[in-house]
Amino acid sequence: MNFYLLTAGIIAVITAVGHFTYGRTHYLKPALDADFDAGAKAVVHCLFHYVSVFLVLSSLLLLSCAFEAISPMQSFGVLLFIALNFALFAIWQIYIGFVSDLEAPLKRLFQWIFFVLLAGFTLAGALCN
Repeated sequence: MNFYLLTAGIIAVITAVGHFTYGRTHYLKPALDADFDAGAKAVVHCLFHYVSVFLVLSSLLLLSCAFEAISPMQSFGVLLFIALNFALFAIWQIYIGFVSDLEAPLKRLFQWIFFVLLAGFTLAGALCN
């Protein structure tokens, strides 16, 4: 068992659950209730669910790799892909936070913390496999 990947998988599940609960009520619902273009609302709705799919698939893959249901040789590339995605999500969210007009952007856009942890544990797990 790879404990780095197990930790990443658990964080990914927590992130996915938070996305479906907190994210839905605090981000998706207000965006869909806001008064702006219907086309833009549809895109926001789609993007929310694209992220949902990525979070669920990443969780499943990380846990599968942690329990060696997928061989280390076959999982290395996908683990690097997942780690890179989450690292770039974190970098981009931090950047957007700092160039926006938000007060305390690192606190307000807190998801970057989960993304950094996921990237780090996934990379460590891939390299220790």
